[in-house]
Amino acid sequence: MKEQLKEAGLTENEAKVYTTLLEMGPSHAGIISRKSGLHRRVVYDTVEMLIQKGLIGYILENNVKLFQAVSPERVVELLREKEKYVSEALPRMMELFTKTKEKEETNFYKGRNGLKTVFEDQISTKKEILVLGASPLAYDILRFYFKCFDKRRAKSKIRARIIFNKQRTLPNIPYSEVRFLPEKYHSPLAVNIYGDKVALVLWSKENPLAIVIKNKEISEGYRKYFELLWKFARQ
Repeated sequence: MKEQLKEAGLTENEAKVYTTLLEMGPSHAGIISRKSGLHRRVVYDTVEMLIQKGLIGYILENNVKLFQAVSPERVVELLREKEKYVSEALPRMMELFTKTKEKEETNFYKGRNGLKTVFEDQISTKKEILVLGASPLAYDILRFYFKCFDKRRAKSKIRARIIFNKQRTLPNIPYSEVRFLPEKYHSPLAVNIYGDKVALVLWSKENPLAIVIKNKEISEGYRKYFELLWKFARQ
């Protein structure tokens, strides 16, 4: 339960105090401190933050404050309020993001999720994808993802031309043309060219990574290099 509250935006201490009050009912700071394992001073600071968020209230009993948790439905209300604030600010944030995005030239992505981000970018660009030195490892590292990726790419009529540097039995790759270079040129590094971008992808099972360069001259240079090798690669 504490983990879910933290996911909803509460700090670890706030989650501890709130769940303690849900379990114990109205309690003074000393009881909360003993039950939660937090220092009494920390408890006072935390309940103040929870009061401001509207998650707890208090009553006076013999001049002693008894703190009490508000209904957990208030957590859902907090999330809705945050969503509203973000939605109101979204147009301005998107405006700033768009301006700065044009200035970006190189981005680094690590891990499987990072690589998925790169391939999602290729879909959103909606341009032909050229792959130089494609590695069969790609279908091992992102096995389930590529099935969906290729279907979406074909549905969007985004053509792919792929040069593999190691011939082996491959899964069906729709809406694409595949050629091969001699196996002696095999490397885990692949180059994906799309739009005005070039993605250098290292297909490593332990630490896959990608470097995406946004530069029209660089992408055109790689594209010419690809076309040259495409003529010599065998079908």
